[in-house]
Amino acid sequence: MSSSTLSETLHQQRQQESRRGLILIGLSAILLSSFVMDIATGPSLLGISDVVNVLLKLLGLPVEVSGTAEVIVTNLRLPIALMALIVGGVLGVGGAEMQTLLNNPMASPYTLGMAAAAGFGAALMLYVGSLGFNAEFAVPIGAFVCCMLSAGLLFGLAMMRHITSGQLILAGIALLFLFQSLLSLVQFVSSPELSQQILFWLFGSLTKATWLNVGITAGVTLVCMLLLMRDAWKLTALRLGEERAKSLGVNVAQLRLKTLILVAVMTATVTSFVGIIGFIGIVAPNIARMLVGEDQRYFLPLSFLVGAFLLSSASVLSKSLVPGALFPIGIVTAIIGVPFFFWMIIGKRAH
Repeated sequence: MSSSTLSETLHQQRQQESRRGLILIGLSAILLSSFVMDIATGPSLLGISDVVNVLLKLLGLPVEVSGTAEVIVTNLRLPIALMALIVGGVLGVGGAEMQTLLNNPMASPYTLGMAAAAGFGAALMLYVGSLGFNAEFAVPIGAFVCCMLSAGLLFGLAMMRHITSGQLILAGIALLFLFQSLLSLVQFVSSPELSQQILFWLFGSLTKATWLNVGITAGVTLVCMLLLMRDAWKLTALRLGEERAKSLGVNVAQLRLKTLILVAVMTATVTSFVGIIGFIGIVAPNIARMLVGEDQRYFLPLSFLVGAFLLSSASVLSKSLVPGALFPIGIVTAIIGVPFFFWMIIGKRAH
């Protein structure tokens, strides 16, 4: 390769990286706007300036704020808005890594049965009366345990030799149907009142977010994200194909297992607190891939940002559809997700 060709290639690479960096910065700004709108939206109308002033005061800046606005933002709306960002980001990252590992744009924690397992665990805890413990803690624990049980079955298969990505997807679909059937069984034998509680949990809701929940999910997410970013090069190499990745020195089996564990822990944690939320894990990574490609240094954080933006926007919409009413967030994400889904299908066919 001549020096001029090499120089031109490096210039194009720098331009591409600059463009990807600008996309990350631009989406971060859009996400910040959605975050502020989420805090401002609700039964007690708050001005954008009031919300911004409260946030600035929380950051330690000397700003005059209304006492009422400060109480509403700090105690009620800020934990919910932050939970929307974390949960949406985790679902986006979970879908991105599942799609990377299995080389399938339809793969996500939801389609591989983890969300259904969490739903079954929560429903079972509600059915047995939380085993005498406080339901606020017992239900998330039940959801987390069953979600990790489902993931554990996938871990076992991933460690077996000669198990391909396609076979893992089929196993995930089988788990999805299994736990959905068990969930239906619990609902069938439950009283109408209990069945209604289970159904509400399955719809997904951010309303039970507390500072404790936010702290737990944020901590787990930060640790798992840092560990995933350490393997960014290996995960990018994996997109070239398993054989090509092995030739580059990547231990594919170890990478697959480690990534599955990290995704499962993140997914189980957020799902145990907010319930089942679909579509984000499928749509967000596909949008991120269209914008920055497969380079995990950009693809992973952008999947987080897109997922966070989608769920934050859904949170705003859930409080705006009917004044005074709050729609379950899982229904709203489906309303938002389906048009995106068809757009992706039609867009790919057009190309």
